[in-house]
Amino acid sequence: MERYWRMTANEAVASLGGGDGGLSSKEARARLAQYGQNEIEKADRKTPLRIFVSQFQNPLIYILLGATAIAAAMGDATEAIIILAILVVNAVLGFVQEYRSEKALEELRKYVTRTTHVIRDGQTMELKVSELVPGDTILVSIGDIVPADARVLEAHALEADESVLTGESNPVEKTAEALKIGEPAPHELANTLFMGSVVTAGSAKAVVFGTGRETFLGKTSKAMKDSGEPTDFEKSIRSFGAMLVRVVLVMTAFVFIVNGALGHGLLEALLFALAIAVGITPELLPVVITIGLSHGAMLLVQKHVVVKRLQAIEDLGNIDVLCADKTGTLTENVVTLIRYLNPLGEEDERILTYSLLCNSAVIQHGHVRGGTIDSAIWTYALSRFDIEKTRGYEKTGEVPFDYTRKRMSVIVKGGEGRVLITKGAPETVFPACTKVLEKGSEISISTRIKKLTAMAEGFGAEGYRVVAVAYRRTSAKKEYAVSDEENLVFLGFLILMDPPKKDAMTALERFKKLGVEIYVLTGDGPLVTENVCRQVGVHNKSGLILQGKDLARLGPDELRSVVESHNIFARLTPNDKIAVVEALRANGHIVGFIGDGVNDAPSLKAADVGISVNNGTDIAKEAADVILMRKSLNAVANGISEGRRTFANIIKYIDSTISANFGNMFTLTIASVFLPFIPLLPSQILLNNLLSDVPMLAVSTDSVDKDELKKPRRWDIGRINRFMVFFGLISSVFDLLTMAFVFFFLGANAPLFRTVWFLESVLSEIFVVFSVRTAKPLFRSLPSMLLIWTSVLATAASIGALYPPLAPYFQFVPLTPEILAMVIGIVIVYVGVVEVAKGIFIWSEARRKPDRNGAAGTAAKAQGRDTARAIDF
Repeated sequence: MERYWRMTANEAVASLGGGDGGLSSKEARARLAQYGQNEIEKADRKTPLRIFVSQFQNPLIYILLGATAIAAAMGDATEAIIILAILVVNAVLGFVQEYRSEKALEELRKYVTRTTHVIRDGQTMELKVSELVPGDTILVSIGDIVPADARVLEAHALEADESVLTGESNPVEKTAEALKIGEPAPHELANTLFMGSVVTAGSAKAVVFGTGRETFLGKTSKAMKDSGEPTDFEKSIRSFGAMLVRVVLVMTAFVFIVNGALGHGLLEALLFALAIAVGITPELLPVVITIGLSHGAMLLVQKHVVVKRLQAIEDLGNIDVLCADKTGTLTENVVTLIRYLNPLGEEDERILTYSLLCNSAVIQHGHVRGGTIDSAIWTYALSRFDIEKTRGYEKTGEVPFDYTRKRMSVIVKGGEGRVLITKGAPETVFPACTKVLEKGSEISISTRIKKLTAMAEGFGAEGYRVVAVAYRRTSAKKEYAVSDEENLVFLGFLILMDPPKKDAMTALERFKKLGVEIYVLTGDGPLVTENVCRQVGVHNKSGLILQGKDLARLGPDELRSVVESHNIFARLTPNDKIAVVEALRANGHIVGFIGDGVNDAPSLKAADVGISVNNGTDIAKEAADVILMRKSLNAVANGISEGRRTFANIIKYIDSTISANFGNMFTLTIASVFLPFIPLLPSQILLNNLLSDVPMLAVSTDSVDKDELKKPRRWDIGRINRFMVFFGLISSVFDLLTMAFVFFFLGANAPLFRTVWFLESVLSEIFVVFSVRTAKPLFRSLPSMLLIWTSVLATAASIGALYPPLAPYFQFVPLTPEILAMVIGIVIVYVGVVEVAKGIFIWSEARRKPDRNGAAGTAAKAQGRDTARAIDF
């Protein structure tokens, strides 16, 4: 790179071909074509061909394709063609759904784009980070992720966290001055901002000199990425897959060995065993999950919630604790000036006039820009005050605000002569005052200090922010300092507040109904926090508000106990927030965290689901899994409901498919031992699997009972195992009774036997889903119309396959009306038995696993209260 650090700001801009007004749009387009987009690596996009090929990337499919090739080589071309055709149909079905899901993801990506402020054509505009080019002039401020390598042109108390690049944990001060260094290391470049670093304080104007792969970050390939640690959802899917593999291996090996030993022919036994393996596998599970998640994600977009990672929808639905800051979540995050009162509690315009003069906010294009308090004062004044009253003053000096003094001062010259005006926190302004102004007279503050302190504390206890204003006459000086802030006359108070959100109370009521507990983790003081929580209705479990200093006295086990009995925390540092989140997770909670500031990023990462807002800081949005287009607890509640709806439908698919497949394959395994022929041909098994999967795809977007949304649910592999065996065996009993009737009483030959049992098997799997999909009696829960119509179509296709022209290809024979009616009757009885069994299973599961908020939860909370008493908070 050019030695921009050695150049002055003007030299750097000139060298890069920029100017005061930035690049022109025409020049920027030319440079974008020359240098390419400002990306280190392009996002992975799946092409249609890649999606189609991926449908065959399954070990079981590899084995079946190999067996098909063997069958063809040994002369059984018809069987090979039929199996191959069904595999292709399965692949096309999977391709269509996954392609639609990928298109949905493309739509979602449009909603999550990083932007930056850039000066082009002489105007400040918001631009996608990917469109930055060398020579662009950018504006960055606290919380921004630096979008490119840039030379600082102007710095205002600027600091940057460069730990992602240099490993330096402390923020680095930045300046606009030229550096006389020969070959500096990155951490020595005090006038350079690096892509990927985070602005932790102040603001700056800078000119871009490196983008994309030409940045320091791009060259070292250390882009900020997720840790890749599997989520609760991903770990559950893996556990489910491992369980399934064990079942498949045992049954496949058993079927192959037994059928081979019985003399059914090794090739026939191999094909039958492999078909069993495919038959028991819910091969559409990934597609159903993707459809369900992407469908849920697109619905959430309509409700102002954007999901960056699809799996986060399921995690969002499982949340049982939501940690939130007070500011901007329970409140509007818009500090508003309410009143300006003198020491006697009366409104005095002089207080407002002086606070406008002692103010760092500016008005640009009709918008007030500046600090929270200063902006609130100007916003109030623009709508309710005669600004002309400030015109007769000229600012001649300033003592800037700093966080140690917690105050600022300006010196103005006007009709009253030269006046020093001080504005800041009451506890820092009072000690600098010697007098107080009452009814036009200046009297000693010593006689009023207790009253004034009580006034300030009283407003604070009610949730207001209080700013003190004082003044004194002064003489002209070349330079003013902190030492000039003495012998002040106290003038009055500014009373401000961040009003509670109008929808906060209704949102909290929704969380209560959803079984989600709200934890307030804030850096604000306990009095303000208590008042806001009381206003919006956040229940304080313990009656205490713990502070960061209280948590510092706790060991890990004590903290785990305390977080069960306390849910409101104040004066927390970022590390304190992480400790609370991790303690809750260690106790088995699924934790969501909502935040939008730089200091929230670690907690967003630590939580199971990090939730930020679209106008939050870049670092917070980068760390989050979910982004709210508007900061509203109701939007989070919508996300939780949609997550639970999606999860419920995934479990419906697994319950329906795995139990039916297990029952069918268990039946085939047993029957193959006693029958003189294989119960179903491999092609018939695969057709069964294909037809029964058609309505299963509709389950991913099925309607869900309201009761399913009331409590968080988690993956329970043990329950899935029990469901599979319990209902699979019921299915097998009906299958075996059907087989016995057809084989012994009807004396059916192999083709008729296979035809009858194929129809009974596929119809039972199609219609049992209407019972399994709900905990209610099936006639009291309305399924989606899509599920109804796909079931009707699958039923028609199943019956149609038994007749020409398809029947000969699958070796089926037409059924008489009497046999067809018998099969339908068996299916109806089967569904009825499953309805009764469903009630027994639900009752059994309820006894097996008591509610987490029952005895165990009560004991944990009691232990937390005991710990709190012992420590004496």
